[in-house]
Amino acid sequence: MVIAATPDISFLIPAYNAADTLAECLASLQQQSRSNWQAVVVDDGSTDSTWEVLESIAKADSRILPARQPNAGAAAARNHAARLAAAPLLCMLDADDWLDPTFIESMLPVADDASPPDIVYCAYRRVAPDGRLMRVEQAPDLAGDVAKREFSSFCALAIHTVVFPKSLFERLGGMDETLQTCEEWDLWLRMAFAGAEFRRVDKCLAFYRMKAGSLSGDPFKLVRDAVAVTTKAEALRVQHGLSAEGSQTGWMTPGLRQLRVLSWAISARLSPTTDVAALAALVPKIPDAAGNESFLVDVIMHGLRTGLLTDQPGDLIDALDKWQPAFLSLIRLIEQHSFPGTGRKIIEIACWQLSAANPLRSFTLGNIQVASVELGALFRISKAEQADTLIMHAFSGGQHVGTFVGPIWGDLSIRAQIRLIMHEMQAEEHLQTPPTLVYMSSWTREALRGYRAFGGLIIRNGQRRGRLDRILVRIGRNALLACAPSDREDNDARLSDMLQNLQRGLAPRFRNPTRLRPDEKKGAAPVQSEEEYWEHIFERPDPWNYLSIYEQVKYEQTLSLIPQGIDKALELACAEGIFTEKLARKVGQLTATDISQRAIDRAVARCRDHRNVELRVLDFVKSDVPPEQDLLVCSEVLYYMKDEEMLAAVCQKMAAAVKPNGYLITAHAHIRRDEPNRTGFDWDNPFGVGTIKQLLAAQADLALEETIDTELYAIHRFRKGPVADPVLRVERHGTPLDADVAKHIIWGPAGTERGAAWTTEVTTSVPILMYHRIAEEGPAALQRFRTPPEIFRKQMQFLRRQGYYSVTAQNLANLLRSGKPIQGRPVMLSFDDAYLDFLTDAFPILAENDFSADVFVVTDKVGGRSDWDAAYGEPAPLMSWSHIQELHQKGISFGSHLASHTPASAMDNEALLDEAMRSRNALQSRLGSSVESIALPYGGTDFRVPGVLALAGYGIGFTTRPAKATFSDNLFGLPRLEVRGDRPLEAFPELMGLPGAYIG
Repeated sequence: MVIAATPDISFLIPAYNAADTLAECLASLQQQSRSNWQAVVVDDGSTDSTWEVLESIAKADSRILPARQPNAGAAAARNHAARLAAAPLLCMLDADDWLDPTFIESMLPVADDASPPDIVYCAYRRVAPDGRLMRVEQAPDLAGDVAKREFSSFCALAIHTVVFPKSLFERLGGMDETLQTCEEWDLWLRMAFAGAEFRRVDKCLAFYRMKAGSLSGDPFKLVRDAVAVTTKAEALRVQHGLSAEGSQTGWMTPGLRQLRVLSWAISARLSPTTDVAALAALVPKIPDAAGNESFLVDVIMHGLRTGLLTDQPGDLIDALDKWQPAFLSLIRLIEQHSFPGTGRKIIEIACWQLSAANPLRSFTLGNIQVASVELGALFRISKAEQADTLIMHAFSGGQHVGTFVGPIWGDLSIRAQIRLIMHEMQAEEHLQTPPTLVYMSSWTREALRGYRAFGGLIIRNGQRRGRLDRILVRIGRNALLACAPSDREDNDARLSDMLQNLQRGLAPRFRNPTRLRPDEKKGAAPVQSEEEYWEHIFERPDPWNYLSIYEQVKYEQTLSLIPQGIDKALELACAEGIFTEKLARKVGQLTATDISQRAIDRAVARCRDHRNVELRVLDFVKSDVPPEQDLLVCSEVLYYMKDEEMLAAVCQKMAAAVKPNGYLITAHAHIRRDEPNRTGFDWDNPFGVGTIKQLLAAQADLALEETIDTELYAIHRFRKGPVADPVLRVERHGTPLDADVAKHIIWGPAGTERGAAWTTEVTTSVPILMYHRIAEEGPAALQRFRTPPEIFRKQMQFLRRQGYYSVTAQNLANLLRSGKPIQGRPVMLSFDDAYLDFLTDAFPILAENDFSADVFVVTDKVGGRSDWDAAYGEPAPLMSWSHIQELHQKGISFGSHLASHTPASAMDNEALLDEAMRSRNALQSRLGSSVESIALPYGGTDFRVPGVLALAGYGIGFTTRPAKATFSDNLFGLPRLEVRGDRPLEAFPELMGLPGAYIG
């Protein structure tokens, strides 16, 4: 007989009618490599010979302490056992489970009755009734607050894998005896919130026997008790002040926690009699599961494998008839409470997992038909009645050669399969050429049709062999398709009929796809000299918009610096004489010059009433400057000097032309290249006002007397003679700024110039920003989708300052198709729904920051209101067709947002194709140019959608998946980064991957 010493660990074992398994359970303890343990076994009112078996074993081993109680449930039995336990550490073991011989040896060194208490756990394996060992199940790492979060949503630990202090168990009041299931989950939850530290031992040391008839096998009790535990978890979270806001925290909502358990219970406890609706009624509120589809599929698949005792996802295909009805009932339940198409996505992900595990198997699950074909033995495949999506795997000699995923319209004849293999999988080299007369006849017909290609090959020189190979491949492909069996019910025929019917209802195709926009310049003759350059500039009157508020304010500030009593004045680079006319009123005699004869001619006409003005052509860089001037004015021209040496020479020449005690006044802009740490223009000139001021101040006879400094330019008055301390006046520039001026300004401190980024950086990813409204006011519930104009302005200024340039959807498609690294810092700016405030608020800000954008239009709603938002308040007005056409002429790109704003995943194949074609046709007819881009409403997409959009003529599509677009993305499923209006301004640099960067 084994004599018991004071034990290190006590095992709490409830036994109810366990006569068949109790001996094996206790034997696993007796085989432990460390023997200092105790087993407290409580017979919970068994009606079989459990007590007799227990007494017999206990007589031979004093470490086993038998006890009895009337049937009260497992939780009560474990509490009874805990009161009798002598060890400081406890482990709960069911009478039909067992442990690895090294369990105690591995677990005890980690467990500790310290402060905070240490709880240790290990991995385990389920054991099928036939003795098969299932896969190892490893619990997550539960360090720190992770334990609180994980136990709030599910039971992360199997009951017999955990060793914990008895003192903690007693302090928490033991197990909740009101629970018939989930009692261990409830205990782990309370231990986590009591501050216990959970430590993992990365070994599989426990074995859990699967058996029918256990309490956990009743899905109603399981769901009922899980709701109680998750409700308690939410109360504990609030009590402990743990925030669940934001996806980064990892906390699930109470509804999602309960849906998780409901989904697992339905999947694991499959029964033809299970009432899914009655089970769901136990859950207080079924949540919207959109965005959690992959997570729920993992839960469901785990439940199915558990309930069906299968180890691999592919094994579930054999049992499809057993679980598909309950699965589809669950999907319908989820779909009723979720965003349209959520159930479809769950089915798609489940099918993909099953198919990926065993791609040789064909099956149908819900609306998904999976077909596996061997290219050497193709045969007709009938379309499943309910199927609208096809996953087709092609094999050649057992080797996987391609997969097609997309819509299915009819039966898969051999010809339809060959077309998919050729055109969608690009695997035609694996197809066998049939040695038949039919094929030879088809080949000959195709060759005769291509006689012109052969003729061109004979006439032209060059790489004839390569062109010949391509011609022969095309002929062979066409011939193979022509001789393959097909019929009017197959996929291709049905699709062809459908497209013809839909095309009949569309407007005539646009006729002017290449119309030039007003701002597109025709090619000009190359400029040969400085004079020719400036003559070209002045071909158009007022090339710099001198009459703008910005320029007029600058003129008035310049005039304010002109002293009284000026007799003789000279203006260099007078252009068309707009400032000349104002200056003439302030001086006695004025000579105004410019390098351009065109400019002088216009200045003469403007100043004809001023008798004190002489106008003439002069290149002051190459020629002498008229001397003996009381005042010399030279503005907005000195940064056209090619280098500082030329600038210094001109400054010296101007200084020499001023009389003693005379004045020199200049006005020039701040340029980023010259002053990188302040607001300035991004012009490509070699210097700006900073360098110009320094070189003028360096002239021996000149001294700076007064400065007017604004954010964008500075005006300096120098005097040829002694001066007192220079005066600085800080003033505002004129507003509003003309877009042609504003688009060249970079606001704020140092950043990255576009040109510098273009020459030094390449990227393989492009951020696509997604906006909706640019507006201040609107329903509170829609604040997320509304960015105030001033916030939007700062965001655009940030992008400009950081060197980003905008690309359109078509540009982006070309860049991604090329597969080549992209130069500089591209960004795509997209706006969904075509709200009127894009015209009134967004477009001016885009223009002033030199950005374009893509706007996605709900074509049936143009000129109306966003009635899809009616549930949240007054719908916002949308742009009219005239607005859209006006912006299109100004460089804004437009794409489709479908016709009705219905989620694509909520429409059947034909309805989606019809709406996609109608929407594109409406845009093309109104804009007179090709439209190839589409942003899916709500980002709703699925396996069918890219194929349907391609049939409708689109070339690029956008979703709401949050990521940057990369070369590996499907062109019809490009992600976008949502710019949320309910986030602080500082979140924008972080969204762009530049956290902490200045944004104003």
